[in-house]
Amino acid sequence: MLTQRSRYALRAMLFLAQQPAGGRPIPMTRIAAEANVPRKFLELILADLRESGLLHSHRGKMGGYCLSRPTHLISLGEIIRVIEGPLALVPCVSRTAYRSCKDCKDEATCAIRAAMARVRDETARILDGTSLSDANAEDLEAA
Repeated sequence: MLTQRSRYALRAMLFLAQQPAGGRPIPMTRIAAEANVPRKFLELILADLRESGLLHSHRGKMGGYCLSRPTHLISLGEIIRVIEGPLALVPCVSRTAYRSCKDCKDEATCAIRAAMARVRDETARILDGTSLSDANAEDLEAA
């Protein structure tokens, strides 16, 4: 299940993706208001997204945040991984944070592991294949 923190991050990034490319940086207060994200949470989330290279920040009176790459080059999967970590529901199928399950008798024959590997693969395929521009376009189609 997606945490509230991930949903806030996605909302903020989708809002930034709707802004004109090359435009002025957007102040955090405006992002918080438009994306309906509490400012205190947003501050921490934007810092994580900036440190991961998905955002640029600008200081000063005209400062704020902007995407570091075009909207079609930032996937929802990237954003969620920055905020949550691996997409895998169980650690034994994670590609980036593998850990064996303590109560598993045999990983090679574990039916849960096999099913969760398929879930991980499909989740990653969909989220990594959906860019901010795709998500915003789908949003418009659904409205």
